[in-house]
Amino acid sequence: MTTLRSLVFLLGSVPVTAVYGVLVPLAGLASHRAALWLARAWARVILRWVEISCGIRYEIEGAEHVPAGPAVIMAKHQSAWETLFIEAMFPFQCWIVKKELLWLPFVGWGLYAVRSIAIDRSSGVAAREQIVAQGARRLADGLWVTIFPEGTRVAVGRRGRYGIGGATLATRTGTPILPIAHNAGECWGRYAFRKHAGTVRVVIGPVIETAGRDAIEVTREVEAWIEGQMRRLNPERYAEA
Repeated sequence: MTTLRSLVFLLGSVPVTAVYGVLVPLAGLASHRAALWLARAWARVILRWVEISCGIRYEIEGAEHVPAGPAVIMAKHQSAWETLFIEAMFPFQCWIVKKELLWLPFVGWGLYAVRSIAIDRSSGVAAREQIVAQGARRLADGLWVTIFPEGTRVAVGRRGRYGIGGATLATRTGTPILPIAHNAGECWGRYAFRKHAGTVRVVIGPVIETAGRDAIEVTREVEAWIEGQMRRLNPERYAEA
């Protein structure tokens, strides 16, 4: 049944993504806000579809911590589910993504239309400076900036190396960081076709102030909070660690 429901999700999500993958860039030719609105609409449709087809629901803890003004979102990355959730539930935002994602049909076109910051992760300092320069402009325009500090999807029970790009942007611009932990990988594994019914638990942390602070220190605080919450959400997954 899990395989069948996952197939139903795929058959429904591909045409929807193709349609929005064309509409978002076309809307972007006329208005950046229109592209952002359609990108959010796509995420909400797919998030609802995966709930209907695969039974993946969610519950949120800490919604009261979401600030009124722009923030840098730094979240755990286990699957594609959290990308949908963040895009659907938070204010208009741009994403810091691997430049390879822009080559994807439909999804890549949409990422380009909403002015995502596409970086070459192997370029080190140059990538961080790109994040700061372009991210500062997006924040000045009233957009939020979203980054997965581990850089790639990490298996349940694991942690990746936390990069300092997001914290560097936040500290240089004095923008607060909104950390997010979740256990989406329990239902939708990284790069997994089969999706398991269940409830994803999302924890939104208190904002971390960054003005006048060191980026490495801030990154360590973000990592400590996120990984601490991961152990609270699924202690059995981290028993060995």
